[in-house]
Amino acid sequence: MKTEEIIRHVPKVLLHDHLDGGLRPQTIIDLAKEIKYKKLPTTDAGELGEWFHRGANKGNLVEYLQGFEHTIAVMQTKEALQRIAYEMMEDMKNDGVYYVETRFAPIFHTQKGLYYEDILTAIIEGLEKGKNDFGVGYGIILCGMRNMNRSLEIAELAVNFRNQGVVGFDLAGEEGGFPPKKHVEAFQYIKRENFNITIHAGEAFGKESIWQAIQYCGAHRIGHATRLIEDMVFDKDMNVVGLGDLAQYILNTRLPLEICLLSNVHTGAVDKIENHPFIHFYKEKFRVFLNTDDRLMSNTTLTREYLTATELFGLNLDDVEKLNINAMKSSFLPYKERLHYIYNIIKPGYQQMRDKLLSLKE
Repeated sequence: MKTEEIIRHVPKVLLHDHLDGGLRPQTIIDLAKEIKYKKLPTTDAGELGEWFHRGANKGNLVEYLQGFEHTIAVMQTKEALQRIAYEMMEDMKNDGVYYVETRFAPIFHTQKGLYYEDILTAIIEGLEKGKNDFGVGYGIILCGMRNMNRSLEIAELAVNFRNQGVVGFDLAGEEGGFPPKKHVEAFQYIKRENFNITIHAGEAFGKESIWQAIQYCGAHRIGHATRLIEDMVFDKDMNVVGLGDLAQYILNTRLPLEICLLSNVHTGAVDKIENHPFIHFYKEKFRVFLNTDDRLMSNTTLTREYLTATELFGLNLDDVEKLNINAMKSSFLPYKERLHYIYNIIKPGYQQMRDKLLSLKE
């Protein structure tokens, strides 16, 4: 069996995936036609996919985010949101993902008069249908935006829907000039409600952004955290010889880091994939795992992210299993459900693959 085939078949967990960054190109074309949206650069699905990837692969976050104008434009009706959520679940099934936490910013889907409750209900209906048809579990993370002062109402919305599939609250968008502590009221509310926080930090801005996300805002997970490498000391052979206070704190507390290899190159968080700090985090036993971020923009899948890591950093099947157990341990599911996935799905799935590979050798 080829490595890619092995990785696709084993059970995986995806915790950092944007719903509006993972649409199928043909779906964008279909939905644009329905609402007479004329701004798409092309109506050929193959060309459109390439256009998104080319536009995102510029090496800076601001340009990377420009493609979202088109995906968000076609996500303004209940029917469109249902379809996109349902197709995302099918895509997860086809990629061997058994549990996904999908995230989006409700504020972007109100352009045609939908209320937050309409938006969430439509997405939940699509996800539920997908769960029933494809057997993939899901959680929803609602994003406040760094450059808007509406994060408290999104935090309240997240808590209101906590028994209908919403599992957490996130802060997303451009980092520079929009520090997380400006949204501290929303995070204090989430903490008072005993709810879950993940924050994009340390992608386009330094380790201070990560520190603020944790110590001011109470993040339970950090999205990207690429710049945490600034708090690590290396010798001339690039071996880690020391950790700063922040890195040591994150390591000690097992605070999860949502690593997105390919998108970090596309947004310029790292200059080239070989220099991604993921492997240093992993070797130092930080709780890391791989994610897709925006599947359409980065032309990726979770299989591709893990395949990239095996090819570049020499990971084996045991490493892939460990990283996916890290992911499930870090999910915002209730504790017993996490144990169910680890002991009834992930571990047996990897053991079956080992047995299969052994029998192929004999």
